[in-house]
Amino acid sequence: MNYRLSDIAALTGGTLLGEDRSVSLVVTDSRNCTPERGALFVAMRGERHDSHRFVGEMARRGVEAFLLEYPVELPSGCGAVVVAHAIEALQRWAAHHRSLFTGEVVAIVGSNGKTIVKEWMAQLMPPSVRMFRSPKSYNSQLGVALSLLMADMQAEVVVIEAGISRPGEMARLERMVRPDRVIFTALGEAHQENFESLEQKVEEKLTMARGARSVLYHSRYALLDKAIRDRYADRNLCDAASVELPVGLPMHVVESEAGRGNFS
Repeated sequence: MNYRLSDIAALTGGTLLGEDRSVSLVVTDSRNCTPERGALFVAMRGERHDSHRFVGEMARRGVEAFLLEYPVELPSGCGAVVVAHAIEALQRWAAHHRSLFTGEVVAIVGSNGKTIVKEWMAQLMPPSVRMFRSPKSYNSQLGVALSLLMADMQAEVVVIEAGISRPGEMARLERMVRPDRVIFTALGEAHQENFESLEQKVEEKLTMARGARSVLYHSRYALLDKAIRDRYADRNLCDAASVELPVGLPMHVVESEAGRGNFS
């Protein structure tokens, strides 16, 4: 990643303050930031926190670039982009960064099992294939944006987890990720309290595949099976139940454990 603060201001509709510093990585947690050249610290405010108060400390530790939700006094030599909402700005920036990818983008969605499927993919990928996968369980509105911004633009395969907890969230994630292929791992009760019905949650999750060429899923989830076939009959659909699995990929474990909610 190689941007200047002026580029980020143009992409996000923000205002540039101070010096036009270069940016090569994004940091959102002041506790885990090391003084690395090119780091941009994102300050956000919520009901119980406001990380703008750490701007001075981060500057003393060597950070020279900031993304802020309101102007603060900047130390000499530093620069910042001020936006209304930091996460929305990161999502706009991430969507642009994703548009520069030359490889295939795979999104993994589902109530359970996303992280373990992603890690199995990494283990089974041939060493000759240049692959990037989102770190840990970075699948939230913030996590997906950060994952895309971390991704190697020359990677042949980019694998991104995407998780939601309420209606409307998947559309925002899809606008960033725009996957070529989508994998649905499982359908369960996670965050069901925020949806009117299981059908509504299925429709929300299916939003990630609206521009994808192919969809991989398992027909053991009858509701998901019907919804995918009704909505995406014109796509390349792959039912894992009818696929002969390669040696070393114990899908029966995925099915049973994901169905019980044992995978994060």
